[in-house]
Amino acid sequence: MTVTTTAASIATDEQSSASSAPAVPNGPTPTRALTTTATPQHTRTNLAYAQVDLQMVAQHMYALMLRNVSSDGFPFTDSTRQLVSKPGCVIAAPSYPANAPGISQDYVFNWVRDAAITALEIAAATLAEPGQPDEALIDYVTFADLCQRNATPTKGHACFTIVGESRPWSEQNDGPAIQTIALLAAFDSLDSATQNLATALIGRNVEFLLTCYQDETTNLWEEHVGFSFFTRSIQLRCFRELAANTVGVPVPAGTDAAIGWLEDALAAHWNGTYYATMIGGTGPGDPGQPTAPAGYDPNIDIVQACIYGAGPCTDTKLLATAAQLISVWADQSSPEVYPINLADAALGLGPMLGRYPGDLYDGGSDSLGDHPWALCTANFAQLYFELANEIQTSGSVPLDALSQAFFGQVGISTATDAAAAADALRAAGEAMLRAVVYHSDHLELSEQFDGTSGYEKSVRDLTWSYASFLSAVRALTGQSVSG
Repeated sequence: MTVTTTAASIATDEQSSASSAPAVPNGPTPTRALTTTATPQHTRTNLAYAQVDLQMVAQHMYALMLRNVSSDGFPFTDSTRQLVSKPGCVIAAPSYPANAPGISQDYVFNWVRDAAITALEIAAATLAEPGQPDEALIDYVTFADLCQRNATPTKGHACFTIVGESRPWSEQNDGPAIQTIALLAAFDSLDSATQNLATALIGRNVEFLLTCYQDETTNLWEEHVGFSFFTRSIQLRCFRELAANTVGVPVPAGTDAAIGWLEDALAAHWNGTYYATMIGGTGPGDPGQPTAPAGYDPNIDIVQACIYGAGPCTDTKLLATAAQLISVWADQSSPEVYPINLADAALGLGPMLGRYPGDLYDGGSDSLGDHPWALCTANFAQLYFELANEIQTSGSVPLDALSQAFFGQVGISTATDAAAAADALRAAGEAMLRAVVYHSDHLELSEQFDGTSGYEKSVRDLTWSYASFLSAVRALTGQSVSG
């Protein structure tokens, strides 16, 4: 499989309500117009969501995701500086203000976390067909190494240009950790020279992490600084997988101590009702401002800490937090309910979820926000699938006073046996994925959906949106797509 062949061969129809815009010569390749209107102008022809094969949808979304991964034959052009991407660069999305009416953000950059999440899906597809080294993963490792060498002011720098230069941005210490997880996952699909490069890169990442895992960091959403549940969970998984690796990557002294410390630190985020996304530290403004203002919890990054980090899906404290997220956006009595979720419920779809209550970010300069995200919805669906798999394997439902609300939302009670509980969880997750399919632009995924109309908005073709859908379907079916 090569990124060049697959990515260049994909073409999809535009949504019937999409506005047309002229191609911008200095934009990323390929250049596409972005639909930003919240109100549909024409009737959209939807896929038969109830009959669609999610595994086949995932196969198509895999190819769509690869359009945002550069190679020798499929480069991108920077939207402002005329830079041509190096192979292995993963852009967050091909959206930038000059080519996306109503969008104020430029996503033609390489975020360490987004790139690693993408690499995990490429690795999962590649390992389904073992044998030859994978060109896309070799390019990813080479570009990741370049970025890490150029990282400044710290090795936790979050964002880079398409030629691997540090972009003025935040420091996010989950980045080196999830990148290390991706490198270990890809290791068997690399040639010997790139395995050596990956080993050295992992070594530098871990050396950095061992100096900072007890420190504050910018959180997942790049909004606050403090002690992040998500970051700590990612770091814990990183250290655990490093300690257990069988590919010959050295495990430095201090790894076991870091594992024990992070396990204790994560427990401190429980406040008796939910896991707090951030504790300690300060906000971006007033030094006395709390890390996370009122309303920042419950936060979807707690669920994402389970999907990408070390949080066990059977943790009933995690499930208690997850139940509150569903209530915020799907309960008709909630002031934060998305109207589209109420409409979708009548169709047996959804709900779709956002980042946190009162979120104002929508990719534009007006910051109207308060909309569901494709990746948040797919990540939550994956929680249902992973929990269903654990229940099926163990024959036990982790239902207690903390998780009772979570299970009750999908019709599971103490009278429900393990097999029926697993079925109910899978059905709930599928309903969420089918909502994503139903509201997609012919399977193309933006960052967000309008909370009232359901139409896509914010930046278009978000790489992480595709990767999250792929990961969720793998948890559901036990199968990987192959390129």
